[in-house]
Amino acid sequence: MSLSNSPAWQQFIAATRSAPKRGEQLRLISAPGLRLDLSAQADSPALREAEEALLAQQGFDAARARLFDGGTANWTEERAAWHTALRASEPPASVAKAVLAERERLREFVRNADAAGRYGCVLHLGVGGSDWGPRLVTRALRHGGARREVRFASNVDSHSVADAMSRLDPHDTLVIVASKSFTTTEPLANAEVAMNWLRDAGVADPIKQVVAVTANVEAALNLGILPDHIFQIWDWVGGRYSLWSAIGLPIALALGNDAFDQLLAGAAAMDEHFRHAPIEANAPVQMALAGVVNRSALGYDSLVIAPYDSRLYHIVPWAQQLEMESLGKTATQDGSPAGVPTGPAVWGMSGTDCQHTFFQWLHQDTRGAPVDFILCEQPDHAYARHHELLIANCLAQRSALLRGKTYEEALAETSANESNPER
Repeated sequence: MSLSNSPAWQQFIAATRSAPKRGEQLRLISAPGLRLDLSAQADSPALREAEEALLAQQGFDAARARLFDGGTANWTEERAAWHTALRASEPPASVAKAVLAERERLREFVRNADAAGRYGCVLHLGVGGSDWGPRLVTRALRHGGARREVRFASNVDSHSVADAMSRLDPHDTLVIVASKSFTTTEPLANAEVAMNWLRDAGVADPIKQVVAVTANVEAALNLGILPDHIFQIWDWVGGRYSLWSAIGLPIALALGNDAFDQLLAGAAAMDEHFRHAPIEANAPVQMALAGVVNRSALGYDSLVIAPYDSRLYHIVPWAQQLEMESLGKTATQDGSPAGVPTGPAVWGMSGTDCQHTFFQWLHQDTRGAPVDFILCEQPDHAYARHHELLIANCLAQRSALLRGKTYEEALAETSANESNPER
């Protein structure tokens, strides 16, 4: 029986259509480092009951257990998606030795570079998952104190690598080539450019300043990378989840081993929350269910992410890959048609820039889109007034999208502020 014809799905659709389009009560969920407000999402007792029935019908508990146990998650390639093992303080026994050994190798490389004062700059060459994760984290956390400048080049358009190399000292730059397969065009083409750049600058032995992160160790060796400069990932590490592996080397080089360890610990804490929190208080599960309601039941084609914090500038493209590669499907695990709308198009921009770019569409379009607003309580700057304005703008936009205004209210406000050139 197809999903769309199943009893649980029919119950879910009926409950969604009868539920208020936003909850009638405050609905807050606490998770490690996060407070999630789902009050603006469709909600009712009947919908919650239908959602739990849908999870049961689809075998959610078994699927979650497979994820943590290293069972098959990628059915096409018959691979696990075992990124949870990468950040666990005690990884599963079958992979613990390899994971902990590679984690310690990464730490040792960073310790040695710090002690010797080597590599004032890092040139990171990846694409997709090997690029967006490290790019997101290094920008998000650099204000806490960056030890090294990290430049990223991902596009095969050579402007990307040329811009990244500009004004770097080739004698003090570490080149990281990050590619799971080590056959991807973009990082290999850019690696060739970078190695020629080192050579042309008179670096005596350029290969000593090149590191590879890959699952294809043999290919890295064939390129001439030194064995102790090759960091391994495994075929059960998906690219879009790989920042927790040695793909995170530029994070550790930029921010330090302690910061990288804290990043892993934070992810592990969220894993435990996802694994053990009851469904009604489980932040990842409830966000996923809200996504199913909005896309598959209510038919919204897209999801807007609006981080009101410039430190999270790269969270939009990172989430685009995470969601759209994972959920952009037309078929189920057995190859039959999905039968229902699947993942949305993900887009967005950081606030307050987004307000002056596309928020008019959100406010006035006939359809619009759901919006995930993201706020950080603590800034990494001393400008308290700016942070207050940022928070006020975010909350005001959320309120306006949630409740709107009558024509009379809008007219009165416009008249009162007609002298304001921004209006």
